[in-house]
Amino acid sequence: MPSKADVKAWKAQLVAQAEQQILKLTDSDRFKQYLNTLAKFHHYSTRNIDLIYTQNPQATQVAGFKQWQMAFNRTVNRGEKAIRIAAPIIKKLTPEDQKRLDTTEEKAIVGYRYIPVFDISQTSGEPVLSAKDFVKENLVDHKNVTNLYNELKDYLNNNTDIKVSEKSLSELGGAKGYFQPNTNEIVIGGDEPDNALKLKTLYHEYAHSQLHGLKSAFKDRPRAYQETQAEAVAYVAMQNIGVDTSNYSLGYVATWAKDKAVIHSALSEIQQVSNKVIELSDGLTKQLGLQEAQKEPEHDLKKLSAHDLNKSYQGLQQQVQQATNPQQKAELKNKLNDLHHEISNRTQKQLQAFTEENPSIKQPESELDQGLKR
Repeated sequence: MPSKADVKAWKAQLVAQAEQQILKLTDSDRFKQYLNTLAKFHHYSTRNIDLIYTQNPQATQVAGFKQWQMAFNRTVNRGEKAIRIAAPIIKKLTPEDQKRLDTTEEKAIVGYRYIPVFDISQTSGEPVLSAKDFVKENLVDHKNVTNLYNELKDYLNNNTDIKVSEKSLSELGGAKGYFQPNTNEIVIGGDEPDNALKLKTLYHEYAHSQLHGLKSAFKDRPRAYQETQAEAVAYVAMQNIGVDTSNYSLGYVATWAKDKAVIHSALSEIQQVSNKVIELSDGLTKQLGLQEAQKEPEHDLKKLSAHDLNKSYQGLQQQVQQATNPQQKAELKNKLNDLHHEISNRTQKQLQAFTEENPSIKQPESELDQGLKR
């Protein structure tokens, strides 16, 4: 059994290897690969995105050994090497701990442990589809891309202090759009014929408004740095909805990728805004009905066997407990509630069928009947 010193050294080596790989993000293709990982795992911390990327850049969906079995009816293939990610160690605080930490919270993170997870490519079993698969199919249609662009533009105009307007491309001097910090205004080339490019430009300029506006802590970043960040957010946003991004030029990031502290700060900023954009886009695509092309297999509950229903219920309970993102937790709870209703309905039907087949068995009296007899 490894000693505490060995475990500590192993953890340090894991993080150090991740940092070394992150420092190698000095060209467009490598940077794109990292952003692809960010788009797939935007609910994870920057640390865990770094760890997943450096251990398996092609990973698309990760879960623990038992979670694959219980929640997805898949098994990890023999001989597969686990991906290690950081999980918080949460401790219940004593009154002395609360005083020492100057907090009223009942629990706190006191450390991290590195737990094994596996990518879906390392497993076998039933197919796993998500809403993203259906969004991608829907957004092949340019009409739907236009609808999403208009919905995002209207949302920003009606729900934020940002104003989005359009001008002809001839008025923009060769640009596709721009963000004006002094007026907090985004201007987009309205007659751009490529609908996907218009949407990407809006994402790009929105990223500028969040990262480099007058009130932003990052407004003084060098111009090249700002453009790379904004384009990175736009790339992640388009990846998230499944629109082709193969021809995007992210430029070289070597200007700010030489210093460990700088690159971690830059990637953290990109992740923060990317998460906002992804959550916003997901909400708008649902509102437009672009995530309702067909039901996910795990939601077609009536086709599941009782055994699979119970396994899914147990797996979802575990996921709810582990979820840290509020929106993700709410979605999981809704799924759990659907499963509960289906199990309950089946049980009631089975009981009803049993009593119909066995009329001689006396039924328990209702509380109302008992009250009348008293």
